[in-house]
Amino acid sequence: MKILVINSGSSSIKYKLFDMPSEHLVKKGVIEHIGEEGSKFSNHYSGLKIILQETKLVEAVGHRVVHGAEDFNKPALVDKRVIQGIKKCCAIAPLHNPANLSGILATQKLLPGVKQIVVFDTAFHQSIPEYAFIYGLPYDYYQKLRVRKYGFHGTSHEYVALEASRILKRPLNKLKLITCHLGNGCSITAILRGKSVDTSMGFTPLEGLVMGTRCGDVDPALITHIMRKKNLDTKQMDRILNKESGLKGISGISNDMRLLEEKANAGSRRAKLAVDIFVYRVRKYIGAYLSVLGGLDALIFTAGIGENQPSVRKSICQGLFDCLAKKPKIMVIPTNEELMIARQTFRLIRLGR
Repeated sequence: MKILVINSGSSSIKYKLFDMPSEHLVKKGVIEHIGEEGSKFSNHYSGLKIILQETKLVEAVGHRVVHGAEDFNKPALVDKRVIQGIKKCCAIAPLHNPANLSGILATQKLLPGVKQIVVFDTAFHQSIPEYAFIYGLPYDYYQKLRVRKYGFHGTSHEYVALEASRILKRPLNKLKLITCHLGNGCSITAILRGKSVDTSMGFTPLEGLVMGTRCGDVDPALITHIMRKKNLDTKQMDRILNKESGLKGISGISNDMRLLEEKANAGSRRAKLAVDIFVYRVRKYIGAYLSVLGGLDALIFTAGIGENQPSVRKSICQGLFDCLAKKPKIMVIPTNEELMIARQTFRLIRLGR
């Protein structure tokens, strides 16, 4: 079965075509600058039209959707209910869900009758217990506004956990794992017997680790303090927290960890500070999740920084498990979210037949 996996962003479409169940990658590519001035792609429909001209005989489509809230804890076949659920989540994922939905609607027009499956980044984390996802706010905010921790990068965390189980030759339901997805966006997940029991990102992807341009955990009162002092509105403050903070904001140089390491080694104090803060925050979360799991079989690194910067991994792991009698396995596993989506799409269609 030829399955096309689509990751539809605000101005881009990344795609991979798989032959399932062999998992052979037939073709991949990206369409960029959608809707931008001077681009030949005015919308997602025009971009997908080109993709489908290059990828023949598509029998099913799998879509990445960032936010499914509590409505979706597993992949779903696209229908009116699913589309309404994605629309409902646009308010809490305004940068992602509208773009994801544009890809789905465009594909419906271009491939009428072809089954489409959506895989949600938040779905894997729906196993997190209530005591770990409820914030210390009035409970009405959860009941009426669904304010809670959702977590993200779920497809990546699930994929590398399955790969760890395969490599270690141990059943996933017998393992205690901590998975570190470290890229421009970063999150860490505690996985107990194959289920996510806590994760560092929260209601939005802003919570948790210091990231490329995101601040991660800060004192909430600090936000209103800065807004008053700088006379900022919510839109300006949101941009500072999401686009001007993190490694970029601390270093004043870049959000690229490779460049920051280079500058730090050349004597830049702020570049070194940014790297040190990043490492410290990762170590702190690993320590917390080690306590949550009550032990650890493997620590897994993935994504751009996690896979490609051994010096950062070494700094994170230095002395981290000295207090443990049994040291966990340290693993580097390249993530493959598109393959995970293809697998889930194939499985759901096959079960539906």
